[in-house]
Amino acid sequence: MKNLAKISGLAAALSALALPAFAQETAAAAEAVAEVVETAPVIDKGDVAWMMTASVLVLFMIVPGLALFYGGLVRTKNMLSVLMQTTMITSVVMIVWVLWGYSFAFGGGTNPFWGGLGKLFLSGVNLDSTAATFTDGVVLPEYVFIAFQMTFAAITPALYVGAFAERVKFSAVVLFTILWVTVIYFPIAHMVWDGSGLIFNWGAIDFAGGTVVHINAGITALVFAFVIGPRIGLGRENMAPHSMTLTMTGAAMLWVGWFGFNAGSNLEATAAAALPLLNTFVATAAAVVSWVAVEALFRGKPSGLGAASGMVAGLVAITPACGTSGPVGAIVLGLLVSPVCYFFVTKVKAMLKYDDSLDVFGVHGVGGMVGAIMTGVLMAPSFGGTGGDDFSIASQVFIQAKAVLVTIVWSGVGSLILLYIVKAVTGLRVAADDERQGLDLTTHGESAYHS
Repeated sequence: MKNLAKISGLAAALSALALPAFAQETAAAAEAVAEVVETAPVIDKGDVAWMMTASVLVLFMIVPGLALFYGGLVRTKNMLSVLMQTTMITSVVMIVWVLWGYSFAFGGGTNPFWGGLGKLFLSGVNLDSTAATFTDGVVLPEYVFIAFQMTFAAITPALYVGAFAERVKFSAVVLFTILWVTVIYFPIAHMVWDGSGLIFNWGAIDFAGGTVVHINAGITALVFAFVIGPRIGLGRENMAPHSMTLTMTGAAMLWVGWFGFNAGSNLEATAAAALPLLNTFVATAAAVVSWVAVEALFRGKPSGLGAASGMVAGLVAITPACGTSGPVGAIVLGLLVSPVCYFFVTKVKAMLKYDDSLDVFGVHGVGGMVGAIMTGVLMAPSFGGTGGDDFSIASQVFIQAKAVLVTIVWSGVGSLILLYIVKAVTGLRVAADDERQGLDLTTHGESAYHS
């Protein structure tokens, strides 16, 4: 018993001696864990939920929004063809985006013009991979970022459908779109939005796609209109919209979906997303009022088509500026953009004699340019923008203008080359008799309406 007592006492003494060392090790381990926790990237469930919602909202912009907006603007005999072109472009681009588009745009390379081949077929992407946001240490699941950017890639080529509506081969639309996103869209998206991109490193601001989406599609639309020529009977036959009800419905859907487009581009559900949200409300409202006022002044009657056109023009113009302009500046931009777009739609198009059927260039191209350039002005703190105390309007406008010029040249020259390639492979235009009869029956064997 005495020996047992001695052994117990010795063990207790040794334990007492070991306690300080154990405590130090425990404290060090706790500090190490705390440091890891502090530096580990954070995935916020609120951000994830918002970005998934924003992705669906952008899809809502395309089908049904853009499809109905454009569909109502064409003649009855071509309604279904516009719905089919929009739907097919969306579907094809989604597949292309996963196979190689995401890699070309955001593949992680250091090239200033494209993202490389590192993420072909989404190589290396899994449930654990993440994408950065604008806040250090806060990330998104990479699958969410891929899905969000995929909807941008899908809507951009769907926009140029309006330039060649009622007269282009369906096969040509599909082939041109695959080539166009590969050669034009993905590189521009990389240059503007990727950290290694040329235009990004100039310091150009394009919060949600003024250059990448609207100028890009608008310039392509202009080139397409010149290459393919006017619709048969233009200027002699009635080519008024067949359903302003559908057009207004589609425009309203665009406005709703655009909140995912603009506020979603913040990548987080924070106050920095609330500013684009508010700006998307007020700039669009101002552009509607402005277009209707100009139309009433010069034509004597405000029209539903004018209100819908102003709506889209305002949405386009605020897109690049929505995250850096104050709400009052956004209203000014909305008031400014509609008269400029109205002039191009009603005067310049007639002077240059091109048939941009649904005014893609006049609204998206020109509106995008106005918005991109004015971003450099409205970012100034003196106008309520988010620029710092040393912000220079002249310097930023110069950078914005360079970004616009690069986009115009890249899209214009690239689209012209691609159009002639497609023309050699499939041809561009349907037969004259098919065009007169309407693409719904001659291309798709269906009719949008039954008498």
